Amino acid sequence: MSTSVPYDHRLVQTAVVGDAHSDHPVILPMDAAELDAWRRRHPHYTYWCGYELGGCGGKLMDRLYHDKVCHFAHVSGGPTCGRAATGESSADHLFIKRGLRNLLGKHGQRGTVATRDLGSGPGDAVDLHLPAARRRLRFQLSRLYYRGWRAANLALADDVDEVDWLFGTDGPLTEELLARKGYSLRFRLETVGGERRVHIGTRTHDEPSVHWHPLEDCRITQGGLLTPSTETVRVSGRCPKPFAFPIDGPVLFALAPEAPVPDDSSFAGEGRRLVAADVKPSGSPIVRAILSLPNDTELPPAKHVYRATDHARLLVREGVGGWVVSLNRFVRLNAHEAARTGLAQALPEPPDTMPTPAPRAKQSVTLTRNRAVVRVRELLTNAAPRGRTMRWSALAAQLGAPLVDMPQNERAAFLVEVDSPLQDNKPVVSILLREDDGGLLRCLPAVLDKLGVKGTGGMSADSSALRAWAERERERTMALCVTPSRETSPRKPDMAKAEQPKAPASSLEERRRATQEKERKTAGRQATPHTEIEQLLIAAACQQQAFTTAELELLRSDHRMDLSVLLMRIDRAATGSTPLLSSLVTDEDGAPLPYFRDVLRAAGYRAPQTDKALKLAWRREQERAYAAYADPPQPLPERLV
Repeated sequence: MSTSVPYDHRLVQTAVVGDAHSDHPVILPMDAAELDAWRRRHPHYTYWCGYELGGCGGKLMDRLYHDKVCHFAHVSGGPTCGRAATGESSADHLFIKRGLRNLLGKHGQRGTVATRDLGSGPGDAVDLHLPAARRRLRFQLSRLYYRGWRAANLALADDVDEVDWLFGTDGPLTEELLARKGYSLRFRLETVGGERRVHIGTRTHDEPSVHWHPLEDCRITQGGLLTPSTETVRVSGRCPKPFAFPIDGPVLFALAPEAPVPDDSSFAGEGRRLVAADVKPSGSPIVRAILSLPNDTELPPAKHVYRATDHARLLVREGVGGWVVSLNRFVRLNAHEAARTGLAQALPEPPDTMPTPAPRAKQSVTLTRNRAVVRVRELLTNAAPRGRTMRWSALAAQLGAPLVDMPQNERAAFLVEVDSPLQDNKPVVSILLREDDGGLLRCLPAVLDKLGVKGTGGMSADSSALRAWAERERERTMALCVTPSRETSPRKPDMAKAEQPKAPASSLEERRRATQEKERKTAGRQATPHTEIEQLLIAAACQQQAFTTAELELLRSDHRMDLSVLLMRIDRAATGSTPLLSSLVTDEDGAPLPYFRDVLRAAGYRAPQTDKALKLAWRREQERAYAAYADPPQPLPERLV
């Protein structure tokens, strides 16, 4: 009966049989009874510290012990040995080499198997070359990092079409190959008597666990080394995914259907379609490129300009020319925004209101109330994508009873039926209706209150908060009613909260008081939209603060002119000793306004080309504004434009 003894890693456990140049490996059984049986089976074996093991070439003899582990020992009088690896895994490269040769003969394939010394010994790697398949397999036994792998992969692929890599352990390189090819191959060896049995493992994206099979159960074909679990799936033929790099900032584009798209593009993928487009990344000139869009998305009309709403990515393939811009979601810009991009002509904006229809002959059939609700909803929903509004009097003239001479309280109840129920994915179309003077319906606060918008009860239709809320809802209505619908921000359910947007440090009421304190600086000026905005910005500069566009819209009382036009007018008169006050207005993320370049040009300065340089110039203008209106005033830093 044999006794198990602990394994001593200092002892020589492997050798080659025959002579010092042999590649026939053997691992000595460590148990005395097993070694005795081994001797009887192989009475004529001679053992050597072979060169293929990194050894000295000297002769070895087996030592049988009952009280300690059996091992090889050098015959006295031989050369001094500096062999680094002597454990049971030190001949793994030779067991792999022998197993591959046996597999080639079993399947009648022509190929060569060779071990490689990559700097740490002859057991660093094993290569299988299949010339007919123009393919190589490398079993990597020594440690390898990405740069070394990349260089070796290029060298191995010099005269073949494909290189399959097999690694002994999981690590960054197996994950890299899994990401590149959709599969990774592994190997491991297990000791059975005087042998080390080779097993092959396969891992795919679809099956994250590794499936192991003995090497003798695998097949070598023109497609490489196939395990039983991959017989029906040619994992080596799977097209690897391209490399993806995120594009910083917004990406604008307009389709160019007249431009050709290669039919055999390597970037074509399942569930995607390739289209040509003129693309404008943030801070860059326009470039003709290929877009990769979801195949289940309706191709947008080429006459419009669009903005990607998710993070666009640049797709490239190693060793393949060209690149593709990939994005999944996008929204259409309005005519004014599109004209500023350079991707579209400056188109006239649609009129703010629908023309009043000509008087119609009295209808022979009077609409029921339910039918009138449906008809009003249809008319307003159809007008929404064009951004148009409609006067109540025109609507009543078009539909007749029961809208004609409808009192205010009944009008409110009627519009509640039109917009019920209040849902985030359903627009409030009543905000598209106007009084004859162009203002919001006087009954709109009552309509919103009954629909469930908090803070609207008792509010005036002339409230600046209501106007700001209605303008946002109008934009949401346009986005939700267009085909296909566009993504939009959620509705603010509480008007009271909408009246108080967040301020960086001080409340908006404090800013109003600061504005009043600075009115003496602008005394005698006529109260205009221009001077009102200027006073608000001076007050912000005094407090070393800035406004978002939403805050500024809520604070100003005169909305007759567009904010961008007013800011350009204010800064057009700026000199070297005065700051650009528009730098104190930011978007909702605290970044420069999208049209800050236009502000600089309107003021007579050269606008930076890159976003980074623009942000530095914008930040410097903020510093100049804070210095100019500090108490006491500070010297102004030098302008960067």
